Amino acid sequence: MQSKAATVEEYLRQLPPDRREAISAVRKVILRNLGKGYQECMQYGMIGYCVPHSIFPDGYHCDPRQPLPFAGLASQKQYMSIYLISGYADPAVSRKFQIAWAKTGKKLDMGKCCIRFKRAEDLALDVIAQTIREFPVKKYIELYTTSIRTMNKQAAKRAAARDQASTSAVKTSKKTSPQSRTKAQTKARGSTSRPAPRSR
Repeated sequence: MQSKAATVEEYLRQLPPDRREAISAVRKVILRNLGKGYQECMQYGMIGYCVPHSIFPDGYHCDPRQPLPFAGLASQKQYMSIYLISGYADPAVSRKFQIAWAKTGKKLDMGKCCIRFKRAEDLALDVIAQTIREFPVKKYIELYTTSIRTMNKQAAKRAAARDQASTSAVKTSKKTSPQSRTKAQTKARGSTSRPAPRSR
């Protein structure tokens, strides 16, 4: 559920009191642990934490006009969400996060990088804080660019495999085309219709 709020303060004002209290509590944890260089902003209709274009001019690969997202905080229709993009960029980061969370005994409702919650008390805030602290801007940019290079290589390999499969299919189709089969059948009939040589 995307908000049209222009500022974080406006976004918070639009929330029901209980949601505002929960989102504000998580926001405090993020801001306390956020590295120098990140900026808080409104991004994709939610509270965002990003690497500004002044530090990373390329921006977000999905939309270079957008600064590179690092984290997000949103009030959805049925729940609230915190997004930690570092876990999406590297499965190893996600696994480490999940292992640390499991040790707290709290239930984790998580997608690829989205942690869903209904109360701030549902969250392992210390684990979230540690994950935020773990990625100063420079380290996060390195993680992100490495992830994009890997993703592009994998996409190129898949495209090459599709092209090779397509070429092989065309060659096979030509070998077994009706014209080829007809010629082969005619040749076979001709070879079997010849009289056998006489024995002397």
